[in-house]
Amino acid sequence: MNRFVKKIKTKNILLIVLIVFIGIQFYRPEMTQKPITGEIHVPSDVRAILQRSCFDCHSNQTDLKWFDQIAPAYWLVADHIKEGKKGLNFSEWDKLAPPAQNAKLWEAFNQINLKAMPLKSYELLHPEAQLSEKDINILKKYVSTLAPKQKPDTAKVSAYNKQYLQVNAMHATAPNLSLPTALNGISYIPDYKNWKPISTTERFDNGTMRIIFGNDIAVKAAKEHKTNPWPDGTILAKVAWDQIIDSDGNVTTGAFKQVEYMIKDSKKFASTKGWGWARFVSPKLEPYGKTPDFTSECISCHRPMKDNDFVFTSPINH
Repeated sequence: MNRFVKKIKTKNILLIVLIVFIGIQFYRPEMTQKPITGEIHVPSDVRAILQRSCFDCHSNQTDLKWFDQIAPAYWLVADHIKEGKKGLNFSEWDKLAPPAQNAKLWEAFNQINLKAMPLKSYELLHPEAQLSEKDINILKKYVSTLAPKQKPDTAKVSAYNKQYLQVNAMHATAPNLSLPTALNGISYIPDYKNWKPISTTERFDNGTMRIIFGNDIAVKAAKEHKTNPWPDGTILAKVAWDQIIDSDGNVTTGAFKQVEYMIKDSKKFASTKGWGWARFVSPKLEPYGKTPDFTSECISCHRPMKDNDFVFTSPINH
């Protein structure tokens, strides 16, 4: 009798599971297939890699497999595609200016090289998307060609001199200007100019030099090797300038491009991985981003370094 009852219960459970499984198939988040407005033009071997490993989530040419169509897998795929195209869409390449295109390719390669992309959950069901070392080398070789030619550049020198005069004139006529503030409430911090440099980095895709400055808390943490995680109160300022090479081959900083801040407060910025993010562009220090959600772009770029408290560049050993 007990065996019979257990058999009935098992059948009922299986029936309920089947009904629920069928029912969830009717809830399907919309995935609008938009037209291709401007395709990316790259060598055929580079395009083949991007198409195989990236296009499903980062283009308007999504090719869903039969198992992608089944909920709840469909829900996950729909979310990946929505978020993926928000950050990078190879089918709307014409919407980006050439420097932005190069920057996006550099960032995409960086994510791939750090094994953050393609997502492991995607690779599990789409093994063809996995990139070999040969694939990575092909991409690396291509993005390296995007770097500006390193040669004496009188235009950059002229731009630097012009900017220097403009900045001095601006400070002279309006010394007490209010500080610009990003849409997430973080204001420009002019005091970074008095902080100590703790590291440097280079963006070979756009010919800029970058120095990372740290406030006293950051410098102390770097000296004590307590940077994973960085302590609350840490502020890192990454400043970018044009890279200028003179006729003798000397490399110097040119025109100011931007300054980016990472402010550590694990409670205040809990929703953005414990960091407050902000970027101020050009000598006018224009806040970056059209909505407060611009921070999602910062987090997405830094996500490969989540095991290093989302910080790319390690401090120089003291």
